Amino acid sequence: MLKAQHYSAAAASKGDYSLPAEFDGTVNEAVLHQAIRALRNNLRQGTASTKTRAEVAGGSRKPWRQKGTGRARAGTTRSPLWAGGGIVFGPHPRDYHTKVPRKVRQAARRSAFNARAREGALSVIEGFEFEQPKTKQMVELLGKLELTGQKVLILTADISLEVMRSASNIPRVKVMRYSDASALDVLWADSLLVEEAAFAAHTLKGVTEHSISGKTRRSMKASEAESKAKEGDNA
Repeated sequence: MLKAQHYSAAAASKGDYSLPAEFDGTVNEAVLHQAIRALRNNLRQGTASTKTRAEVAGGSRKPWRQKGTGRARAGTTRSPLWAGGGIVFGPHPRDYHTKVPRKVRQAARRSAFNARAREGALSVIEGFEFEQPKTKQMVELLGKLELTGQKVLILTADISLEVMRSASNIPRVKVMRYSDASALDVLWADSLLVEEAAFAAHTLKGVTEHSISGKTRRSMKASEAESKAKEGDNA
């Protein structure tokens, strides 16, 4: 079981924090590579576009006569050989979306967290005491944790507008929910600062209602109906 540095809300050291059993130190580099490549592909807009000689305006008139000028024959000024002409094999709008199986994404996410935990780049904080957005308070907190100047990913248990707004003006500092962080987000950061409550609220497996199969969901609903019926009979 991996351990991480544990800090109070005031950035006082509290020793080591035993990470959940999911942090087993396993890093699958092949899965990480597949997921990161897909995530980066999905960030591409795919809007790069060039015009072929058929799409460039003008050039319908022959620049000069075929013979007698001493120059090479030319039929149009929109030829790819001419400046301002069409582009040969240029980029055109396309979709770069790459689909990755859910279990592969989950395995990549676990590997990314394990990689940072093995490097000692993951720290745990009891909570964030921000009554209102305050950039100065966030800068002081990061300074006490010796994270100034690093790329820091702050992961909270739930959406905290006070924490997010406090870090919005600090360069190279991101704030998001622990459950929303992808493998790409984790590997982007030099250091991770995770709220302690996030480990209890979410797991690295990322199992949600949407990821449960339809058959399993139907069986869960059937069991709930049976339990309610039994309660009604007992009443």
